[in-house]
Amino acid sequence: VTSEKSRISQSPRFTCYVGVSIGRRKESLVGSAVGFARMMVVVGLFLIVFCATLDFVWLGGGTESGVDSTGGAVDGNWGQSWSVEGFGVPQFPELGDSLREELVITPLQSGNVAATFQFRTRWDSKLLQEKVSHYRLFPKVLGQVISKYSVQELHLSFTHGFWQSRAWGHPFLQAPAGAELWVWFQDSVTDVDQTWKELTNILSGIFCASLNFIDSTNTVTPTASFKPLGLSNVTDHRLLRYSILPREIVCTENLTPWKKLLPCGSRAGLAVLLKAERLFHSNYHSQAVHIRPICRDAQCFSVSWELRQTLTVVFDVFSTGQGKRDWSLFKMFTRTAIEACPLALQSKIYIDVSSKDQENKLIDVSPHPTLVQEVSVQGDRRQYAVYNLQDQELFNSSRNLNIMLKWKGTQEKGEPLAPVLYTERYISGYGLQKGKLNTVIYNSHPYRAFPIIFMETVPWYLRLYVHTLLITTKGKDNKPSYIHYQPAKDRLHPHLLEMLIQLPANSATKITIQFERALLKWTEYPPDPNHGFYVSPSTVSALVPSAIGMKTDSVEESPLFTTLFPSSDVSSYFVRLYTEPLLVNLPTPDFSMPYNVICLTCTIVAVGYGSFYNLLTRTFQREEPRTSGLAKRLANIIRKLRGVPAL
Repeated sequence: VTSEKSRISQSPRFTCYVGVSIGRRKESLVGSAVGFARMMVVVGLFLIVFCATLDFVWLGGGTESGVDSTGGAVDGNWGQSWSVEGFGVPQFPELGDSLREELVITPLQSGNVAATFQFRTRWDSKLLQEKVSHYRLFPKVLGQVISKYSVQELHLSFTHGFWQSRAWGHPFLQAPAGAELWVWFQDSVTDVDQTWKELTNILSGIFCASLNFIDSTNTVTPTASFKPLGLSNVTDHRLLRYSILPREIVCTENLTPWKKLLPCGSRAGLAVLLKAERLFHSNYHSQAVHIRPICRDAQCFSVSWELRQTLTVVFDVFSTGQGKRDWSLFKMFTRTAIEACPLALQSKIYIDVSSKDQENKLIDVSPHPTLVQEVSVQGDRRQYAVYNLQDQELFNSSRNLNIMLKWKGTQEKGEPLAPVLYTERYISGYGLQKGKLNTVIYNSHPYRAFPIIFMETVPWYLRLYVHTLLITTKGKDNKPSYIHYQPAKDRLHPHLLEMLIQLPANSATKITIQFERALLKWTEYPPDPNHGFYVSPSTVSALVPSAIGMKTDSVEESPLFTTLFPSSDVSSYFVRLYTEPLLVNLPTPDFSMPYNVICLTCTIVAVGYGSFYNLLTRTFQREEPRTSGLAKRLANIIRKLRGVPAL
């Protein structure tokens, strides 16, 4: 052992040899204690096997052909690349995967406060070309789903509430109420419908949601509305599937598996603020998962996979703060102990401190931010106070960070400024036979006109009259330049209507179409038929003109909330809006009648037939009353005393 000290001390198996030597020395010292010696030998052998297994995993023994999961060559010095400082986290300089997390807090015009969490995990791996057995930051469950079902892009969101664009402005990424799922498949998939069905069932189990209710009756294949957001050569729309469940209820059982996908979970980083009792006590809550391939470098010679988890919540601090718009992290999330995730490459908090009057700023933020950054967001130049959680000077001795925002002077809730593009939708008509769908799209830009792609998905039980389609702008007909319509088939698939419409400057465009309600079978009604039937929200996609020139920074240097929709044209930015989901009443039979009939029938049978059967089967006999002699004598004595004749 002495001759090999120098070599063993440099090996990652040093602990194993020490454990064996200790076991052997103990065995020699207590030779008479056979049981103790045997126990130490077993402990030493266990240490050898355990450390050998760890060494096998560290050196890439679990991968194929000596190549790690990221495609890089295996280096025998991996065991020496671990930097441990107390309970620090091991570093993998050879691996290209990374994690960035950020929180954006935006005071809205209506007095509410919007908080947007974004966690971006980048994985440098050829997932669809080789078998991967090692996962570090990227969730293994999602990696296996992508590999097995040949997924090119996956976008899933769960939303409770409706984003009020008219009062709150445009969000970084809007999602419809309920559950939304749209997936692009690889061109190697032969049966897209079967793969889509299996994928929805798998995702239903992963996220503990009702995605297994997605079938052909609520699935469509858009041709122009949903294009790939990442690097993709797939342009065949037949490889796309899109579906919405507007009745899906979002609750804690959906948030828990979403947080488990994070590399640090909910134990460290910004995820410690995600408390269910605070998130769901809000006006709006939306959580999403976006998976797409992106370029690994500027030349795009290789491809990486990006998992972007976003969560947006809107708090009504104006009403809960006794009419004050001041807020703090503790007031919104009831927690101030925040630290960066040890696995994160970047962990920042952005506070929107933009003001219309740059000379007289009305917002005071404390503690003082380390940086004030100017960012172009959705055609507007905004200022953000940046807090870097990896900066140790930012925290106090108790490791707490409570960011507070105060408004100087009194702030009156005036009429909020309308965004450039916003929509509204409603149903008109009377009775339970016919009706009309109405969608109004507003372009508030003073002098710029731009086109939009409008998509309408209507269930099969609302039979559209396409000849009644009418598009009017400022009292005149507005003919679309592109129309794609797929009629519905009863109990098979819904209606799909896509149109390319030009919106004039400072105008309101109204789209109307009439429909007729179908009469369902009595087995097709839900348990609460009088609640109504949901109609999926419409989708409006557009390149909105920008008022300023957008600065095209590198994706790795820009904040995460500005890099989801890449745009090469600096004069416009992409916006996708969703209208309100509609609730339609259908002709509903009186489901209480079967109950009434059953009760009446049972009553007639019990009373009528029961009495008749009793009369036919009962035998009548006359019996004389029997009284004992003693009782008769006592009765006669009493009657005699009362002066009544005896019996």
